[in-house]
Amino acid sequence: MQKSFTPGVTAPPIHAPVRWYLFQGDRLIVDERGGAPAIPTAKNVGDLGLTATQTQYLGVHHDVVATDCFSGLAPDDMALPPGYGAHDLRALFERFDDFEIGVAGRAKQIAHWTRDHQFCGRCGAATELVIGERARRCPACGLSSYPRIAPAIIVAVTRQTTEGARILLARNHRFPAGRYSVIAGFVEAGETLEECLRREVAEETGIQVTNIRYFGNQPWPFPNSLMIGFTAEYAGGEITLGDNEIADAQWFAPDALPLVPPKISIARKLIDDFVTRYTQSATALRTW
Repeated sequence: MQKSFTPGVTAPPIHAPVRWYLFQGDRLIVDERGGAPAIPTAKNVGDLGLTATQTQYLGVHHDVVATDCFSGLAPDDMALPPGYGAHDLRALFERFDDFEIGVAGRAKQIAHWTRDHQFCGRCGAATELVIGERARRCPACGLSSYPRIAPAIIVAVTRQTTEGARILLARNHRFPAGRYSVIAGFVEAGETLEECLRREVAEETGIQVTNIRYFGNQPWPFPNSLMIGFTAEYAGGEITLGDNEIADAQWFAPDALPLVPPKISIARKLIDDFVTRYTQSATALRTW
């Protein structure tokens, strides 16, 4: 059976163990008593020896059986029971499959949204949950708040040279040593996706692009992004680092790539697509 997830807002009567996606800050609490990390399951948080300061119903996780899911936050200073650990989601990329990371990412965003919107941003009054809807409303001024999603473009820019196809990759100062990725950036207010793409590529590398094509998208909970992927072709310019975020940018051949992002990311999917299109057999890529 293929895994799937059905979102929900209102919890049904709970008669069986549910999946608990609990976070200490940005770290997901997992059950490691069996060796490999697993999402804790129990009817109540207390049955796990854990405490939650807030919880939210997420929906139904469909696998071998259908299981209700809750997200929540645990106190930062809470000692975990023996056999439990807390890890940043990135540290679980190679230990959970893409589907499980996706559900955990959803849980993280909902838990953090609830934490960050307990008070109205307009008048400061305490907000209330809206019944049957993923929203919080201020009873004083009526302002409604919904989970915040920040759209961002991510683009694989390619060019044809006398030596063959090349892809533009850049190294952010925050990346692990040696890692490069495709260009990405957040959409500004009043900006189209294509305008954002052209601006980000130009600001970060000095390159102009043409032939922009949609590739795909990916929710990315670091912290609340929707990554919207594109491909584009080189139209002119020389690499010039234009802001303080980028340490280096270069054109790379499909068989001579540097360290690249993990397979779960849309950045890696864009790079793999380039490799597949411009080599007879995709070269195995190193990942961090």
